[in-house]
Amino acid sequence: MSGGDVDYERHGVGYAGQRRTDPRIAAVVHAALGAARTVLNVGAGAGSYEPLDRHVVAVEPARAMRAQRPAHLTPAIDAVAERLPFDDRVFDAGMAMITIHQWPDVARGLAELVRVTRGPIVVLTFDGEALPRFWLADYAPELMATEQPRFPAIATVERLLGGQTTVQPIRVPIDCVDGFTEAYYARPECFLDAGLRRAQSAWSFLAPGVEDRIVERLRVDLACGAWDQRYGAWRRQPHFESSLRLIVSDRRVWKG
Repeated sequence: MSGGDVDYERHGVGYAGQRRTDPRIAAVVHAALGAARTVLNVGAGAGSYEPLDRHVVAVEPARAMRAQRPAHLTPAIDAVAERLPFDDRVFDAGMAMITIHQWPDVARGLAELVRVTRGPIVVLTFDGEALPRFWLADYAPELMATEQPRFPAIATVERLLGGQTTVQPIRVPIDCVDGFTEAYYARPECFLDAGLRRAQSAWSFLAPGVEDRIVERLRVDLACGAWDQRYGAWRRQPHFESSLRLIVSDRRVWKG
């Protein structure tokens, strides 16, 4: 079982090749972990953003994703966020990278992450309210309608984590190598690649035929220049003020 809302046994093939660690985003994530020496990564997938200079314990319920972890990372434990097989407060820090929107019970999963962590908890997620800023919303309103309800509200995540929380918007660089949808804001041709779309879970929720229609419209507009007439300036933006957010809860200073 995948333990989430996407069946990665079917849709996770080739995921690791498309969803790689972007070093600029990683630098922000790793800085948020502070001086933690032991880190729990929940919903670890293929291991993106795991720091290499600390002891990391990864939890990932999908067998297909565990199999794609590179050899230099430790094997992931088969478990779900809602039932973490660890004692209380055993990790210096916890992390959850672009995963909480797939958890069946976000409140229980975050409560478990809080339970087993004694230091900062770092969550990388998307702000559903900001998704329509992306030009893809004009081509794929069905995609946005599917995505927005999947992402817990940022304020809800802050409340569930407790502690002293901060929310940092993450600017996506023009050559971002982590293949989430907004990573290709300046490279629209990439969405014509079916393999790339398979590594973006939102496409798997569309009704039959909708994805083909979206892609064909984009293909035609790219070929005739209509896309560049409307959105060509996006190709020259060095960064995109995207919906990506880093939420950090430092429970070491929490007095509640």
